[in-house]
Amino acid sequence: MTEVKKDMKIGDILQINELIAPFLMQNGMGCVYCPSSIGESLEEACMVHGIDVDALTEDLNDVIREYEEAHGLGE
Repeated sequence: MTEVKKDMKIGDILQINELIAPFLMQNGMGCVYCPSSIGESLEEACMVHGIDVDALTEDLNDVIREYEEAHGLGE
């Protein structure tokens, strides 16, 4: 399974699947496509937006796991 870690760059996380950007926007990160946010880590972006990085990382990994299971991807 693809796993997000809090030190990963937003730009890299967005490449995982098409559900990531809408998920991040729904969870308080409306500027995921801003040039500066692409190079930020998930942890840095969470600090700027006042979001709990550990909770968001866990939720992101749940979204990714469900997507991969539904599409026969991952391990």
